[in-house]
Amino acid sequence: MNPFEMVIGIVLIVTIGSILRAKYGVRRDRHGNEYTAPVNDAETKALQAEIRALKDRIQVLERIATDNNRAVSLDEEIERLRDRSHP
Repeated sequence: MNPFEMVIGIVLIVTIGSILRAKYGVRRDRHGNEYTAPVNDAETKALQAEIRALKDRIQVLERIATDNNRAVSLDEEIERLRDRSHP
């Protein structure tokens, strides 16, 4: 095993360890001591509900922004209203 492969292996092991610590909620304080973060189910559920609501809003905005037929008809309707107001 050459030194380059060894460095890649060490980086890979450290990265996997960090991912597992994050997944299981293990944190470090400013002194480097590890502890498990408390889980607040009510807060988690509230945040998940908020994320769902935001995703729904994003879908509506994407539909409005990408609906070409509606955009064209809105432009035509605006032009008709302008023509009506200026004789």
